[in-house]
Amino acid sequence: QVQLVESGGGLVQAGGSLRLSCVASGRTFTSYAMGWFRQCPGKEREFVASISWSRITTAYADSVKGRFTISRDNAKNTVYLQMNTLKPEDTAVYYCAAGWIATMRRSDECEYWGQGTQVTVSS
Repeated sequence: QVQLVESGGGLVQAGGSLRLSCVASGRTFTSYAMGWFRQCPGKEREFVASISWSRITTAYADSVKGRFTISRDNAKNTVYLQMNTLKPEDTAVYYCAAGWIATMRRSDECEYWGQGTQVTVSS
């Protein structure tokens, strides 16, 4: 089992920045690829970014490419999502996920989920 706890969400104006963190505990963090997904009310959960256990491979949704950066610190069992130039359409609950596929992009590729953290971008 892997437990994931997100933090860092909040309210920010359009154009601003936030950094989300996700701390993992339980089974070996470095065994897993990590990802971020987001979900708006009434919509399906969507892929945001993922990173392999080695940090060599990253993937991003087109909507966030160039604005968001995923990274991980395996010594701290933590994965980060740096979000810059935020837009109102980035408003969502952001979820951290762990899985086996290095370039995971689908929810069904994830084994474990955090509880989510709310990000609200005002215009």
